[in-house]
Amino acid sequence: MAVTVTFVGAGDAFGSGGRFNTCILVDGAAVRFTIDFGATSLTALNQLGIEHNSIDAVLLTHMHGDHFGGLPFMLLDAMLGARRQRPLTIAGPKNLQARVTAAIDALFPGSSAMTPKFPLHFVELAVGQINDVLGLAVTPYAAKHTPTTDPTALRVAVDDRIVSYSGDGEWTPELNKASHDADLFIAECYFHGRAVTGHMSYPDIQQHKEDFAAKRMILTHLGPDMLANRAAVAEQCAEDGLVVTL
Repeated sequence: MAVTVTFVGAGDAFGSGGRFNTCILVDGAAVRFTIDFGATSLTALNQLGIEHNSIDAVLLTHMHGDHFGGLPFMLLDAMLGARRQRPLTIAGPKNLQARVTAAIDALFPGSSAMTPKFPLHFVELAVGQINDVLGLAVTPYAAKHTPTTDPTALRVAVDDRIVSYSGDGEWTPELNKASHDADLFIAECYFHGRAVTGHMSYPDIQQHKEDFAAKRMILTHLGPDMLANRAAVAEQCAEDGLVVTL
């Protein structure tokens, strides 16, 4: 059975080009999950007509707002408006539950005291190991980004397909492990003409494209410089709403 990947949000942290923050929706035969859930993700899902109550799990690469900041809005709506009953699993870096709770308190003071009426599970992913999340084989690889966000790249086995995402971070050999023989490797590419600390840019993609050894690669998290030059690159670049079937 085919696996479908929808780029709910393919933008950078600052909405360059009017794009939404990172949110990659993956549909397998028995599970629907997202990789990351940035601050604008609830709006982006609504624009696509996708009910957030239909999502079984959220897998997080790291704890920056453009990659997890939509969770407080999703969780509050699940309790107050959408009346969620379906279980939800949130999986990501260490101290995950405390960090999500702190974000809820910061954005909606007092709301963290609310108790969900649906089963809500937090799973801390062990880096460098295969983690079972609702039958998904999720392997985080250490990434070179802001250390306090506990950054990772994620390799996810869903059905008989492999979806891999670099998350935010400079190139390291760990990305070769994450992307090797993946059916889809989603690679951030922030700048076109120069390197930048904490991110990959197009020179990195050109230099390491063969090392990634994925069956297909799509570039995402494009900043203004990369957006202005995307028509000149050979690789496919993600757009909000892009749907890919694997």
